[in-house]
Amino acid sequence: MYFTIKVLISALLVAAVSETAKRSSLIAALIASLPVTSILALIWLYVDTGDTESITELSRQIVWLVLPSLAFFWILPLLLECALNFWLALGLAAITTCVCYTLTLLLRNLFQ
Repeated sequence: MYFTIKVLISALLVAAVSETAKRSSLIAALIASLPVTSILALIWLYVDTGDTESITELSRQIVWLVLPSLAFFWILPLLLECALNFWLALGLAAITTCVCYTLTLLLRNLFQ
């Protein structure tokens, strides 16, 4: 039951962004840009474990991966403005983001 509640809350958030975007892309972007996924994950982890060390470690790992995730939102609109098919643009943006993640993780390993 608890897992179902977590899934429903998380799914409702995604649906809210999608529905809001039909009326206002700015408000939907504001909601989507909030670190809601991270906040929910931190809350669920704390409720499940009560372990603040795990929360601290997860928070630090999230910081490393926020920057490469931004590549997706820079690349996708550029590809769409070049008149690429949505699905192709989405795929290329996702691949580019994966490359950025890989490079970031390699850099992270150098500094740890």
